[in-house]
Amino acid sequence: MKNFTDASITPWPWWRNILFRFSCLYLLLYMSPWTWLAEVPWFSILAEQYSEIERLLVTFGNDHLFHVKEVLVPANGSGDTSYSYAQLCFYTLVAVVGTLVWTLLARKKMNYVTGYYWLLVVVRYYVALTALAYGIIKLFGLQMPFPTLSALATPLGDLLPMRFSWHFIGYSTPYQFFSGAMEALAGSLLLARRTCLLGALVAVGVFLNVMMMNLCYDIPVKLFSIHLFAFSVFLLLSNAERLLNFFLLNRPVEPTVSVTLPDWRWRFAQLTLKTIFIGLFLLLPFYQAYSSRSGAAADKLATGFFAVEQFQAAMADSLHWKDVIFEQNNSGSILTADTLLRQRYRRAYFSYALDSTNNTIAFRRFSSDTVAIFTLNYTMPDTNHILLRGLIRQDSVAIALTREPRHYQLAERQFHWLSEQNR
Repeated sequence: MKNFTDASITPWPWWRNILFRFSCLYLLLYMSPWTWLAEVPWFSILAEQYSEIERLLVTFGNDHLFHVKEVLVPANGSGDTSYSYAQLCFYTLVAVVGTLVWTLLARKKMNYVTGYYWLLVVVRYYVALTALAYGIIKLFGLQMPFPTLSALATPLGDLLPMRFSWHFIGYSTPYQFFSGAMEALAGSLLLARRTCLLGALVAVGVFLNVMMMNLCYDIPVKLFSIHLFAFSVFLLLSNAERLLNFFLLNRPVEPTVSVTLPDWRWRFAQLTLKTIFIGLFLLLPFYQAYSSRSGAAADKLATGFFAVEQFQAAMADSLHWKDVIFEQNNSGSILTADTLLRQRYRRAYFSYALDSTNNTIAFRRFSSDTVAIFTLNYTMPDTNHILLRGLIRQDSVAIALTREPRHYQLAERQFHWLSEQNR
């Protein structure tokens, strides 16, 4: 690697200076590296204060300039909410105004070789952080789980494109592992200077695929995936001439430009920071994913598909239960139009807590809920029959469930080397 002291001191053309100023401001605003340590106690306070100030500024900008939506919807599992678009407008506006002010103040001709180098360092660590975070959870099959019994019981035509794509990836554990391994590989390569160019090449391929999946299947992380792809391309652009010479022009390739730290104390500080980074964003997520995968399961009532043999209640027939599915974990779904539970794809989804001492089952909308929507008493004469009794909407109900064997070809994980006809 060549050192910056060997780099040309020729001033950059005006357009390159302007591009750098805009890129520097926009990228730093979007990545917010001062919030990366938000899980560390002291840094969490700084991150919370920064996020609150940013929220106030984004809301103010939307109310007076952007008008994305009258009332902004904050992030809620989707990265494409109205707040996200207002935030994008805010970042762009600040970067444009900041570039204008910076340009007016910097009158003499100059270059930003050193600043550009450190901006690239921050960007590659951001892309590495993200790639590792998503890659590790895929390695353990936690991002897209195998289709549940409730999903298998849902007609294909009722699924939205995102859920359809989620089941497509989750169906094949090896494919999900492979996609996670590619993301983890990109992140790992980006951590070292000697392999960062190769890591950027891998990241471009990985995040191009992610971006196209999000755009083509209406997955609500479009803005984020577009930025990740753009950031990966940004890393490649720093080596555009070298890549052009190597792949197209068949010319010798010069070593990349690097920085030599002044003395051992700076090098020790660099090694310490990199060790902390790897520990927080590689080893810790890996441990958390492993713990989540091997965590102890709570008591569950049953697993499988149960037909409703009897439903005694005064409520409308449209709200009666048609069948009940208990999943491997403490969750399930009911074929009913009752909106008391969480409706998705014409099934009512629930989470439950079992009290085997009092023989009660508490139904909740989400596993994180602390208050049950309703609680029923249960009895199980055998593993194939369940009787539920209690109150739903102050209406006394008695529900008799009978297990039914349901076989789904998709759940058989079929694979054939020899296929004599289209399947």
